[in-house]
Amino acid sequence: MKKLSVVIPAYNEEKRIKTTLESVSAFLKKQPFEWEIIVVSDGSKDKTAEVVESLKAAVPNLQFIGNRENHGKGYVTRQGMLAASGDARLFMDADNSTTADQALPMLEYMEKGWEVVIGSIEVAGARVNEHAQWYRRLLGHWSKYLIRIVAGLWNIRDTQRGFKLFSGGAAIKIFSNVTIERFGFDIEVLALAKKYGYKIKELPVVWNNAGDSKVSLKSYISTLIDLFRIRWNLWIGKYH
Repeated sequence: MKKLSVVIPAYNEEKRIKTTLESVSAFLKKQPFEWEIIVVSDGSKDKTAEVVESLKAAVPNLQFIGNRENHGKGYVTRQGMLAASGDARLFMDADNSTTADQALPMLEYMEKGWEVVIGSIEVAGARVNEHAQWYRRLLGHWSKYLIRIVAGLWNIRDTQRGFKLFSGGAAIKIFSNVTIERFGFDIEVLALAKKYGYKIKELPVVWNNAGDSKVSLKSYISTLIDLFRIRWNLWIGKYH
């Protein structure tokens, strides 16, 4: 691998994005490969843009894409992944819930031939520091089985972790065909990866959930609707 692109979708992250970018850049500066960081704002109403722009002097290879309107995490992640130039492309959460250094074992698997390597809290070796609301824990526990069945992803135990690595070619092919603009896009990218025959590897990560996630109960319902939309798209051959 010659270059890694790190894509960070962000919505109203003025309080957390500085710490996250400093952490990511500190890790990347130690690596032997080229790299870039792309922050994509999803119509943020706070000072996310100002904070990111102010860090460009301290964080090399930092790019910012600002959207005036809110479209959804899937929309801006797709935007960033297609704007990236790395032959490996990682997207991660703006709250740094899974730290960038955990991409190293993922990159090793990519060197061995896997085109899609995803972080998971459902495989052996994962650790979770959980402070989520009770309904998120309950829905997360049961919805994962429904997702695996309906999307045809039974062999993937955790589809929703915001820490996924793609080869450059896989990123272009998959994200060019993504249609889901909000949280259900995670399911769609994996369904597409499977459909297109890419090798998918699921690796354990340490996940720190501070409990102030922007994923609401409404977001869970929206994601389940997206799940059945993905199933329908697969049935009618839309992704051809």
